Amino acid sequence: MPEQSPIALVTGGSRGLGRSTVEALARRGISSILTYNSNRAAADEVVAAIEQAGARAAALQLDTGDTAAFPAFAGEVRRVLGDWGAERFDFLVNMAGTSHMGAFGSVTEEDFDAAYRVHVKGVFFLTQTLLPLIADGGRIVNISSGLTRIISPGRIAYGAMKGAVEVMTRYMAKELGPRRIAVNTVAPGAIQTDFSGGAVRDNPEIARHIAEATALGRAGLPDDIGPMIASLLSEDNRWVNAQRIEVSGGQAI
Repeated sequence: MPEQSPIALVTGGSRGLGRSTVEALARRGISSILTYNSNRAAADEVVAAIEQAGARAAALQLDTGDTAAFPAFAGEVRRVLGDWGAERFDFLVNMAGTSHMGAFGSVTEEDFDAAYRVHVKGVFFLTQTLLPLIADGGRIVNISSGLTRIISPGRIAYGAMKGAVEVMTRYMAKELGPRRIAVNTVAPGAIQTDFSGGAVRDNPEIARHIAEATALGRAGLPDDIGPMIASLLSEDNRWVNAQRIEVSGGQAI
């Protein structure tokens, strides 16, 4: 593999959609620095899978809701890049996230602030912190949700945070344009992962309801998303910028 093959940084890359993304990138020869919050064993498993596919990988611990940790994290990223003979990485995928359920009348300020720290403040300031390490001409993908379009009672705080991410993405695209960095949003529909306690994956009634509401007739799978993100980061999509791309199989249309 060429020494200077492309490098991605994927937050939340140890599980679910993040894991699917880094594995899809590895199949394209792209190495990944992935983050995990607490499960080091799962992260090590993903690193081994990426290396088996012929790409390089490193796992770094990060709580994306803890902005105070970002400067030290950037230093760790710089160290890994140095070990790989690189000064910059090419692609940033802000995947890490948490779920929240609660009707408007029951959402607490603590709940709201916790969602904000991870999904809005974390994405904003982590990207800002990493900007000096992103190569000119690179790409950023921010993860939103079908729930910014599909209104599902009980998801107001989460949906509102992802709505902020979509607006933030367009501003990033405009401001980073002089560096030729394209910034897009990917908005998955309902996917069978452990997200939201594994509701879509483990509850047959929920999965049936989603399948009935989806044009392609089923709930999504992680590998419906990861390869799509890898494709978006390819040169084939170099002119796609400032877009919200929903990947939901035609849910609730």
